[in-house]
Amino acid sequence: MTSFEEAGTEETVTCLHMTFYHPYQQDKMMFRCLNFRKREQVRADEMAKFGRDSNVCRYNLMDSRVSRIQFSLQFYRKLNSSEFCFEIKNMSKKTKLIVDQTELGYLNKIDLPWKCIICFGDYQILAEIQEGEAMDYFETHLHLAEVPILQERCLPSLQPIPENGISSSCFPSQGKSPIEIDENE
Repeated sequence: MTSFEEAGTEETVTCLHMTFYHPYQQDKMMFRCLNFRKREQVRADEMAKFGRDSNVCRYNLMDSRVSRIQFSLQFYRKLNSSEFCFEIKNMSKKTKLIVDQTELGYLNKIDLPWKCIICFGDYQILAEIQEGEAMDYFETHLHLAEVPILQERCLPSLQPIPENGISSSCFPSQGKSPIEIDENE
């Protein structure tokens, strides 16, 4: 047997790709502390925190309008499943966090869809999960967008835009359909 045949099987790693956009990035450089060059490993038992407090947050946003801890991501495995997921929690008392069409208040949390847009203030983050098998850690790979993510996601849509000016195609519904409720119920 050769050393290639004896080598252990390499397991794939779950990777969270995050593309960041802010309209004043060129002027204010609020992403200057983020590492856009390479993937970073995060231990599975660590909570990935985003905010302006460099003593607490792994991912720092250099903006006084961002909360000390804006939001956190927790890596976990679903019960009775081999599927790995992320849970996103709003840690800001002042700013609501919007994940696709779901608005999260302080300490509210939901499962992060496999592909979604996270918004707070003027920040837009496209999050995409690349599935893997490793249980001890996951990776993050950060990207910087040149154009607004919401604008970029809306351009290819040929659907009519409703009168309120918000196109539902900007926010993937992840299989959720509207529910009609009688106002007397």
